[in-house]
Amino acid sequence: MAKPKNAKKVSYISVPSQIINSLTSSSLQSLLLSPKKSSKNSTKLLTTLKKPSFWLLSLFFFAVLGMLRMGFNLDPTFPSFPSPCFISTSEPLISNGYTTTDKKSDLKYEESDFWKQPDGLGYRPCLQFSDVYRKQSVDIVKDRSKYLIVVVNGGMNQQRNQIVDAVVIARILGAALVVPILQVNVIWGDESEFSDIFDLEHFKRVLADDVRVVSSLPSTHLMSRHVEEKRTPLHVSPEWIRTRYLKRLRRDGVLLLRGLDSRLSKDLPPDLQKLRCKVAFDALRFSLSISELGNRLAERMRSKGPYLALHLRMEKDVWVRTGCLPGLTPEYDEIINNERKLRPELLTGRSNLTYHQRKLAGLCPLNALEVTRLLKALGAPKNAKIYWAGGEPLGGKEALLPLKSEFPHFFNKEDIALQGELEPFAKRASFMAAIDYIVSVKSDIFMPSHGGNMGRAIQVNIDIQVLYSVQFF
Repeated sequence: MAKPKNAKKVSYISVPSQIINSLTSSSLQSLLLSPKKSSKNSTKLLTTLKKPSFWLLSLFFFAVLGMLRMGFNLDPTFPSFPSPCFISTSEPLISNGYTTTDKKSDLKYEESDFWKQPDGLGYRPCLQFSDVYRKQSVDIVKDRSKYLIVVVNGGMNQQRNQIVDAVVIARILGAALVVPILQVNVIWGDESEFSDIFDLEHFKRVLADDVRVVSSLPSTHLMSRHVEEKRTPLHVSPEWIRTRYLKRLRRDGVLLLRGLDSRLSKDLPPDLQKLRCKVAFDALRFSLSISELGNRLAERMRSKGPYLALHLRMEKDVWVRTGCLPGLTPEYDEIINNERKLRPELLTGRSNLTYHQRKLAGLCPLNALEVTRLLKALGAPKNAKIYWAGGEPLGGKEALLPLKSEFPHFFNKEDIALQGELEPFAKRASFMAAIDYIVSVKSDIFMPSHGGNMGRAIQVNIDIQVLYSVQFF
């Protein structure tokens, strides 16, 4: 079929909706309501306005104008998205973290989003106890007939959680709490006592209106038969505790509990939950010697700008307990597999899962290479100062090479302590863990490589200090 001679080609231009919306009705009306110079000119104008080519050209013009406005950020209502390929040679390159402002030193930083602190969002402390709680406190503190003894086990942070629950259980039972006994740690052989790690007098003073804390049993109860409970179920409620223990405690006067880890429910009535927070982040203050050293190390990390605290869980026992492999070499993987076969009781829950299933489920600690990739993905600058907390990793210093090569300002307590500063705490794992805790809490950013008691406690502690401006050390 022949093409008509007078057929016109129709062209279309795709224009972003943002540009169309930027064209106000007044801008279009100005084209239609121009002053009339003569009837002839008016006729020509009307003829021109009826031509499709005129409107296509006008749309093209406004499209170009709109794109220029977006590119040069002439209109604040449009966001500016600079070209990813654009590089300015006159200005220093800025990463998502701190950028070097002095070419001679890579320790002078300029602030950017990586170190930006979260907004408190208007939250305020809510630790006011109810009138019923305060009235009950009078009788509980005066009581001299019931005493609770607890033996806590595990590492420092695990013991810390059990002490918190011991105070709450004493409150539930209306009993006085004997200063908790720290069981000798099987793995690290730490023989520290409560007063070695925590400020005992501060502990008693803060809890004076909630639970009476005594250093030892009174003479009237020394010869009493101790009711011992070794197998308290997981996540028990206050009602279960009263039903199980209160009658026997009133009869015998003394109750002995062991291994309270995760025994008390996490879902408690508001007053008891507030008491739990009060114990964890106010009453349990570290001893003076630990606090002073921890604060000195934190000040040294802070002296040249902000720092990130990284809690690495790469110790041999962690790989064995989690059912995961370190991913260093086949030889190290074989060491972990053999250890796990020799001591299957060390493997924590979900023993039916394979290593790969655990890995895919997010149950395995991150190794140094994986932590490095995560930090880079989060925008950590290469000159970021990192304090790493934790025990000696399986594989020694070589296991940390991926982190050290990417982030050269990489320190732990041994690196920043002066000669002889850590000697009084040598072979005292709980002391070392407490120092790591303090330096981590005072960091600008904290990131654990695996979930655990220390990681969760530090995250909440940092939140409390940011939101409530509370200092516990």
